[in-house]
Amino acid sequence: MAIRYAFSRPTAGTAEEEALIHGYQAAGYEGLQLKWNQYMPYVQEAERFMERWGQRPGLASALITGGTLLSDDSKNELRRIFRFGQQVGTELIVYCHSVPRAGLEEEAIASFARLFAELGKEAQASGLQLSLHHHYDQPVMHRADFDVFFNELRPEDGVGLTIDTAHLVKSGISDVAEVIRSFAPFINNFHMKDFAAGEYRILGEGSIDFQPIMTEVQRIGYTGWMSADEESGGEIAAGMQQCLQFMKSGVGRVAE
Repeated sequence: MAIRYAFSRPTAGTAEEEALIHGYQAAGYEGLQLKWNQYMPYVQEAERFMERWGQRPGLASALITGGTLLSDDSKNELRRIFRFGQQVGTELIVYCHSVPRAGLEEEAIASFARLFAELGKEAQASGLQLSLHHHYDQPVMHRADFDVFFNELRPEDGVGLTIDTAHLVKSGISDVAEVIRSFAPFINNFHMKDFAAGEYRILGEGSIDFQPIMTEVQRIGYTGWMSADEESGGEIAAGMQQCLQFMKSGVGRVAE
C-alpha cells in the first residue's frame, strides 16, 4: 500500500464542477474528496449522480459533510450520506463537527467522542470509514482537545482522524508533526493546505513548514488518502498541478 493522492476544492457553478470532475484523473489524482454542495443534490438519487458524472474510479472517494449530531435529524442526514456513499463507491465520510468550541468543558468533548463512536460503528457496518475533520472553532480545536476526544475511543469504534494542516495552525497548533506522531493510529486522511496572514493558501505559498510534516508522515508509515484541500480561490487546473507536485515531492516543497 502507498499514499493515494486526492484533490478537493470548493466550486461555484457548473463550469467549475466540470473542470474539477473532468480534470482530476488527467492531472494524476486517484480520487476526489467532494464538498457537500457537489454531491448533496444527488444524495437521494445516486443513479442520477452516476448518470451525470459517469463511474470514474475515485470520483467520490470521500464525501465531506458536517453537522452537530445532537439531534435525530442531524444523525439521519449522516445516515442518508452513508447510503449514498455505499452506492457511489465512497471509502471515507469526512465529518466536520459544527458545534462552537467556546465554553465547552472536557466532559462535553468526551461525550461528543462517544456520539461519534455510535455513528462510526454504523459507518463500518456500511463498509465506510468515518473520519473527524477537526476545525478551527469546533470542539476538537486545541491540542488538549485531541487527547480528550481520542482517549474516549477504541479502534473498534470506527472513528478516524483527518489531519488538516491549515486548521491546526489556524487553531494555534504549530507543531503539526507532533499531532501526527501522537494520533497516528487514528489518522485515515490528510487535508493538506497552506496558511498565512489569516488566509488559506495553495500548497507551497504559505508560511507552514511542511518538511517536518512530510517527514513524520513517512516515519509513521502512513498509507491512505492524502488530499490537497485547495481553498485559495485560484484556478482549478493550475492548483491541481501545483498541489500534486508538492505532495509527491515528499519533502514539503514544490520540487524544482
